[in-house]
Amino acid sequence: MSDVKTLSERIDALESRLMFQDETIETLNKTITEQWLKIDALTRQVAELSERLQEAETRAPGAANEPPPHYCSRHHPSGAGELLVLFGAFDRGPPLTATAVLR
Repeated sequence: MSDVKTLSERIDALESRLMFQDETIETLNKTITEQWLKIDALTRQVAELSERLQEAETRAPGAANEPPPHYCSRHHPSGAGELLVLFGAFDRGPPLTATAVLR
C-alpha cells in the first residue's frame, strides 16, 4: 500500500507543478503579446516622426548642413581649405581665433 500512496503523492506533485507551469506560460504569453503591441505602436510612431522630420528639413530655409554663424571658411593658396573658429565672449574684448587647415 505504501508504494501506491507514494506514487499517488508523486503524481499529485507533478500535476501541481504542471498547473503552475501552465499558469506561468499563459502569463508570459500575455506579457509578450502586450509588449509586441507596444513595440509595434512605437515602431509606427518612430516612422511617422522620421517622415515629419524629413518633411520639416526639406521645408526649412537654407541648407541643412550649413555651418553655424561663428564659423568662417576660406580657401588656402595651397588648395586646402581653412576653417576659422571664433572664441570668446563679446563683452570681454576681441574674440580669439583658431585656424585649422583642412586638406
